[in-house]
Formats: sequence, structure tokens, C-alpha cells
Amino acid sequence: MPEYPVPPEASGQRLDHYLSALLAHLSRSRIQALIKEGHIRVGGAVVKPGEKLRGGQEISVHEPEAVPVSGVEAEEIPLDILFEDADLLVLNKAPGMVVHPAAGNPGGTLVNALLHHCGSLSAIGGEQRPGIVHRLDKETSGCIVVAKNDAAHQSLARQFAGRTVLKVYLALAAGRLRSQSGVINAPIGRHPVHRKKMAVAPEGKGRNAVTDYKVLRELPGASLVQCTLHTGRTHQIRVHLHHLGHPLLGDALYGRRAGYPRQMLHAWRLGFTHPRTGQWMEFQSPIPPDFVTAGAVP
Repeated sequence: MPEYPVPPEASGQRLDHYLSALLAHLSRSRIQALIKEGHIRVGGAVVKPGEKLRGGQEISVHEPEAVPVSGVEAEEIPLDILFEDADLLVLNKAPGMVVHPAAGNPGGTLVNALLHHCGSLSAIGGEQRPGIVHRLDKETSGCIVVAKNDAAHQSLARQFAGRTVLKVYLALAAGRLRSQSGVINAPIGRHPVHRKKMAVAPEGKGRNAVTDYKVLRELPGASLVQCTLHTGRTHQIRVHLHHLGHPLLGDALYGRRAGYPRQMLHAWRLGFTHPRTGQWMEFQSPIPPDFVTAGAVP
């Protein structure tokens, strides 16, 4: 059973909030359910989702065996598969595709397509998110890994939580950045007014978030920026580039559409250790056509 020590800087945080950032493969509702069922404990004790943490405590997490997926229909939707074996798939997700069913998107999602293609997936993430280890926004394109079984899911989840996964994105940002490269180290939390948005949080608030960036190409009124994530916060690249004053082109939430059909963000490269073989694997997703049209590549 995995155990996670609580660092001093997490003191005072709610248990469910802390784990939703640490365990990226589980939704907050799933984490809350596991806490209520006694699968997640603090110092060996059963607690409530709102339990306030103290530095030095140990959180134990037991993810129960998968149960059959129900309530989600398999749909024949084309998939762009970069790699597949008995344990996992790596896909090039198209922009506009929702990863898993939710209110307003009951079908036509990546999960619906995966159930048709695979027949069965790891169900650790819950009935609505079988196989889903991490997520990409609807409008974000590029590399995503999916687990076919529980062992693969647990291994990949530990790698994401331990920050040993390589995650490199391409972003089309408005304007020209003052520095050609740098590190954005700015905590991220929920926006104090707009609940659908995240924002850079004041010192001592929010969750640690670190993004390396490098300008690859300058365009008229825009820049092609390579962003490497060292953490996995919600909307991290979108928030960090907005914080620099250079929001993503087409990002209606943090900037403006400005003639672009979607937020111009692409999960370009993904690397991890294979759950079964222990071999390091790295994948690169083709540059999407809308990036080419925008002049982001030679």
C-alpha cells in the first residue's frame, strides 16, 4: 500500500485537496469516496475528506481492485495510436475531443472510443474514467497514455505523482517574450472570483507549480514556446503564460480567441518507464495542422 509523507508546506491543507494534486489519475470525487470508504487513511486512522493535514503525517492510499465498467457505451471513433501493447496505449489526442464522459459530454469521448478499441481497461479511476491516468483539456491536442490493467495504472500513477514523467508541450503564445528561456516558479490555486479559472496564488497560498520554457520560434505578434512541466497543476501552462503577460493564442478563458478555433497548446513529447519492462519510453506527437497553418513550424 503506497504511503505519502506530508511535507511541512502542506500543513493546514485539506486531505482531499492535497491528494487531488498529488494523485493526478484520480478525480477529487473519487478521492473523497475512497476516504469515506476507509481506503485512504492518515496515520492509520479513518478520517474525513476535509481533514486538515500536519507536516510529518503519513497518508496511506489503497486503491481497490477494478470493477467492471458500466454505464459508458463503447463507440467506434477513430484513434491515432502512437504505441500499443498488452499494458498500455499512447495516443495522439485530437483537439476538441473530451477525455472522459461528464455532464454535458455523455458520449463521443476518448473513453468511449477506447472501450470500443480495447474492450476493457483499468477501472481504478472510476466507472467514468477507465484507463485514464492523466488528462488533457478538451482543446489541447497531443500525447496521452492510457492503462489497460490495474498494475499498469498504478505504476504510471506513481510516476506521475513522483514527477518522473517527461511532459513537454508546444504553446503558441501572444507577443514576444522578453527572455528566450526561463523558469516560471509560481504557485497555482483557484481564482478567488471566477471559479472556472485558476490563477497564480499569493505567497504561502496555492500549490507549487514549476514550468520551464524556451522560445523556439518568433512569429508576427506571437511566439512558439516549448514548455516542460515539473508539476501537473490544472491549467498550469495556460496560467503561467498568462502570468507572464503572454496568454495562449485562442484561449478564451485566460485570453481571447482572436481568430483561433481553440487554445493553441499541444502535448508534444511524453516519456515514462514502462510498467512491466522497466524500460524508459519516449513518444513524440506530430505537429497538428493548425500549428502549421499558424506558421509555428518552418
